[in-house]
Amino acid sequence: MNKIIKAAWTNGISRGFGKFASYKFPALIQHGFNAIYVKTMGVDMSNFHPLNHYETLNLLFTRELLYAREMPKDPTVIVSPADSLISELGDLKESTALQIKDFQYCIKELLTEHISDKNKERVIDGKFINFYLSPKDYHRYHVPTDMRVTKIIHVPGLLYPVNFTYLRKVHSLFVKNERVVLECFDNTGKLFYMILVGALNVGKMTLSFEPKVETNIDASELKVYEYDDLHLKKGDELGMFKMGSTVVMIFEEGSVNLASEVGKKVRFGEEIATKL
Repeated sequence: MNKIIKAAWTNGISRGFGKFASYKFPALIQHGFNAIYVKTMGVDMSNFHPLNHYETLNLLFTRELLYAREMPKDPTVIVSPADSLISELGDLKESTALQIKDFQYCIKELLTEHISDKNKERVIDGKFINFYLSPKDYHRYHVPTDMRVTKIIHVPGLLYPVNFTYLRKVHSLFVKNERVVLECFDNTGKLFYMILVGALNVGKMTLSFEPKVETNIDASELKVYEYDDLHLKKGDELGMFKMGSTVVMIFEEGSVNLASEVGKKVRFGEEIATKL
């Protein structure tokens, strides 16, 4: 119980940091904050506006690319949804995946009881990839392949950090943290899931096509949104983290070959899997 109470403070800290990061300071002071952040974190600003363009830290965190990245023409190629580090990937052991070596989480718990048993069965013994976005990374996430979204589940929760220190000491961290689950089908009808995992100092997770999803707002009610005809194209902007966090992708059995490796830095638009 004490651990839960202690961990819950991270939600309040994150909301407080979010307010600070959204505050518009005088231009000279804001430029100083921006410069300190970029230098401290080692942010590559070569494809973004100059620092004085960003009037708050949140606008810098959620900066938009100046030039669109070219997507692979091959429809069988699945691309990385974000600039990130692949912290784990591989085969699901029935319905269990790794958050990091020796630390597991249950896919069925991650997806919640609001995903049908039939669809949960489809991902048993499938594949998974965990993408970790550090504070220096581009914070927007994108559509990895042409897809149809049928359901979104917003699961309130804690906001543990998702860095390697916490991944190695908090069991089932992704299940405990706030998250947004997207149920998706590719253009061949194969099922996959994208899970956006909240973390300490992530003021918000957003979805470009669904403004009703509001994260880190001191809410306890799980919400489900369903769609009949929502199609998104590879490379489309999907949303953003207002600080770094994690994206998990889960693929149904026999649907993909993974084309990356643990510990590799990947960029949005880079191939990470191919459809079978």
